[in-house]
Amino acid sequence: MDPCVRLLLVTFPGQPQINPGLQFAKCLLKTGVNVTYATAFSAVNRMTRSRTTPPGLTFSGFSDGHDGSWGMDNIDQYMEELKRHGSEAVAKLITSQAERGQPFMHVVYTPFVPWAGQVAHDLHVPSTFLWIQPATILDIYYYYLNGYGDSIGNNMNDPSWSVELPGLPPVTGSDLPSFLLASNTYNFALKLLKEHFDVLDAQNNPKVLVNSFDALESGALRAIEKLNLVAIGALVPSAFLDGKDPSDNSFGGDLFEDSKAYIKWLDSKPSESVIYAAFGSYSPIAKQQIDEIAHGLLACGRPFLWVVRATEDEKLSCKEKLEQQGMIVPWCSQVEVLSHPSVGCFLSHCGWNSSLESLASGVPVVAFPQWADQVTNAKLIQDVWTTGTRVKPNLDHIVESDEIKRSIEMVMGGDEMRMNAKKWKELAREAGKKGGSSDKNLKTFVDDVKASKVE
Repeated sequence: MDPCVRLLLVTFPGQPQINPGLQFAKCLLKTGVNVTYATAFSAVNRMTRSRTTPPGLTFSGFSDGHDGSWGMDNIDQYMEELKRHGSEAVAKLITSQAERGQPFMHVVYTPFVPWAGQVAHDLHVPSTFLWIQPATILDIYYYYLNGYGDSIGNNMNDPSWSVELPGLPPVTGSDLPSFLLASNTYNFALKLLKEHFDVLDAQNNPKVLVNSFDALESGALRAIEKLNLVAIGALVPSAFLDGKDPSDNSFGGDLFEDSKAYIKWLDSKPSESVIYAAFGSYSPIAKQQIDEIAHGLLACGRPFLWVVRATEDEKLSCKEKLEQQGMIVPWCSQVEVLSHPSVGCFLSHCGWNSSLESLASGVPVVAFPQWADQVTNAKLIQDVWTTGTRVKPNLDHIVESDEIKRSIEMVMGGDEMRMNAKKWKELAREAGKKGGSSDKNLKTFVDDVKASKVE
């Protein structure tokens, strides 16, 4: 390994970015690049407390002004504090490493931290944006901010309206990321996305690395003429792609006692018989909706493994009955569960990490999106990749138990969906293996970084 080739990776400290960011760092290590991973202390602590750090990877934490006490209710203030503290920390880190004769050759940064790209530009260090959602989502945001904003904003509530953006399938208002909707309360999102595009506009022939793969989004990766979108995914642990590194099999570590009890439980179940249900790290689920999910799972009469966050566990009103039919856990190694032969269906919020992991594992999906990119991911799962179906909420925006049961039975009995899921599993693994499209794209990126060092 050449210790002089150093890259700085800066990510937003949320779990949806930690997972692909850490996997991206591991991929870089295999190419001979040393990586410093910079993010807020809260995220660094989660990444390092239960795993051995591989050689060549170091972590650099900085205060976000809240030290883990922030919530979604004060997100705008949090983003401002993160920018202020993060910009200072990243600038100091880049400068101090250069003064020691160990400069960073390149900076890579993820969504919601465009200031990292700006700091790199100001300090004359090349930088690249790592988009950790599908290319389709980036395309939609780009065109919304470049010519289509008025059309989308004026028509999205019309159920008969749809728009065809360049290189993308038609989308309706119900397919759009929630940050574009009139009901969106997270004002920081579009502002930061615009800042991302402004940083890219200041570059010559800007390249964006995307957590996807060529076969999955061939049109979407070419949809923006001014941006070179380069697929380097799926960014999931290599043990579940090429199998060459069995130690690289999870992100979180064993954070709970008896954390492998669920694997023993899965071992006892027939092939493709278990419903796996998980709804992500952020969005709170109302008690009424949790009750509907519970009754929907019970009505199926099938075994299920349900990840219920500690904050949601107290909302369960029939836990004893649920545990007679299935298993409830506060956490699990999701890629390990999805790769287990007994799992036949994934009831998912459709965050992009979960969506990619289901594709890479060949598991069909009951799409239960909540917000942000999840509704668009659900559209892709149902209508483009045809690996699942999307639940339909009632007029009160609650998905009823009968709809949950109907959707689960459709997927569990859907031979075509299962066949398509297995097809994408093979294509994801093909892309990531040596000589595959994502492998070649990543190596080309690394070669360019190393070439800049020589220059």
